[in-house]
Amino acid sequence: MQLIDTHVHLNFDVFQPDLDQIAQRWRDHHIVRLVHSCVEPSEFGQIQSLAHRFSELYYAVGVHPLDVDKWTSETESQMLSMAKSDPKIVAVGETGLDFFKANNRDQQMQVFWSHLQIAQQLQLPVIIHCREAATPMVQLLAKFWQDHGPVSGVMHCWSGTPAETQHFLDLGFYVSFSGIATFKNATQVHESARIVPCDRILVETDCPFLAPVPVRGERRNEPANVRYVAQHVADLREVSLETFATTTTQNACRLFQLSLPDQS
Repeated sequence: MQLIDTHVHLNFDVFQPDLDQIAQRWRDHHIVRLVHSCVEPSEFGQIQSLAHRFSELYYAVGVHPLDVDKWTSETESQMLSMAKSDPKIVAVGETGLDFFKANNRDQQMQVFWSHLQIAQQLQLPVIIHCREAATPMVQLLAKFWQDHGPVSGVMHCWSGTPAETQHFLDLGFYVSFSGIATFKNATQVHESARIVPCDRILVETDCPFLAPVPVRGERRNEPANVRYVAQHVADLREVSLETFATTTTQNACRLFQLSLPDQS
């Protein structure tokens, strides 16, 4: 069995004391590829170093919607230059809209639009963060599609309603589920996890956040725990873990243009 954790933040300080041991645990639990997301430009060099330290780790460059104040006139050219020179960059992001914690809506939408343009130019998928912003997100994406054509991508750590889920599926997006899908009261996430087509579903930890059941409440989440997310979503979909692992791994490879290690 092989699994891919499609969203991690291993550059955070909480991981630095024992990162080699963390890597050994993800290997022990058959996590064969990881995609490292990015919050803001000061992380670019850190994440690149990690991606070249761990062969399983690939990464994205981008600016989180809650950090758009760190977007500068140089950010776009820096992202383009890095992506064109480093084959370990497989996505743009994380980017998107977050109207739960911030009210700078216009600025978020402008920076998100820039990310979509960069992703289209690079022919890379976008990793999208969307919180309390599904309707404006759909409208903005539809406008971009109309003006410039589609981009591929994933709704990461998805927690929206089934109706919202369907809107993003209709736009061609993948949908990734995190530890939230293991929480007992996350009923709308459970329903969304049931309706995503087999060829469009992914799993992630979003570590160090959102540790899944049965390790919920631990001070940090880590990539090895993606197996718990996969098991729970497989149960919701009434398929075996092995079948679901194969499905999500193939999907991640397709979206992020990853190759798998030789199992021989």
